[in-house]
Amino acid sequence: MLMAVDVGNTNITIGFYDKDELVATKRASTAERRTSDEIAVLLFAFMDLADISPSDVDAVIVSSVVPKIMHSLKNAIVKYLHIEPLIVGPGIKTGISVQLDNPRSVGADRIADCAGAYYTYGGPVLVVDFGTATTYDYVDEHGVFRAGAISVGIESGANALWGRTAQLPEVEIRMPETIMARNTATEMQAGIFFQFLGGFETTVKQYRRELKQDFRVIATGGLGRVICGATDLIDVYDPDLIFKGLKTIYDKNQDQ
Repeated sequence: MLMAVDVGNTNITIGFYDKDELVATKRASTAERRTSDEIAVLLFAFMDLADISPSDVDAVIVSSVVPKIMHSLKNAIVKYLHIEPLIVGPGIKTGISVQLDNPRSVGADRIADCAGAYYTYGGPVLVVDFGTATTYDYVDEHGVFRAGAISVGIESGANALWGRTAQLPEVEIRMPETIMARNTATEMQAGIFFQFLGGFETTVKQYRRELKQDFRVIATGGLGRVICGATDLIDVYDPDLIFKGLKTIYDKNQDQ
């Protein structure tokens, strides 16, 4: 069994593959100051919830954009699972050719998302991850990562709004019934949602304008679920895209 771990700025997500089947996924908040023992407790608790024995796990792959947690995470995996994890980074086969100005600066999660989208849905494809930040990554028909865009995430932007304005409350981020809001909470929901939706649609249309060709739009990330029902510009919403990418990368490195 393969355990795929993605360490993001907000959450750690874990997927368990039994051969080619994703049998369970779990999520925890990212805490940089956890010890290896604390991380082990978390991993074992997740395995218990998924009815998976630690002895069933014989391989681990990790992507991370939080360097501070990696020492404890790797130690936990080695110490308690007795497995040397495969870390997505330079020198690892991904099946994606990153042809940007500085390929090493691209987050491992974005590479994994691109691998998941390209090898699951084909190319050309625009991969949109609605996470802490919203990323747009274009992969052509040959598996070449040619361009990207990064913007504020919808939740990060909303947090800035109510965090820096004393009289505005924290509200649920969701699609409002109408733009004709009549109280502060629904006014905020309407403003946050439609501004973000418009930004997303404008960005996708700009890619089409400049590329002068069509492509599929594959969306992922927790808040993608909120957006995908409100636009016809998303072809597929796949919440498990990162795990599919990590599984693809793991498989490509088994002949080394």
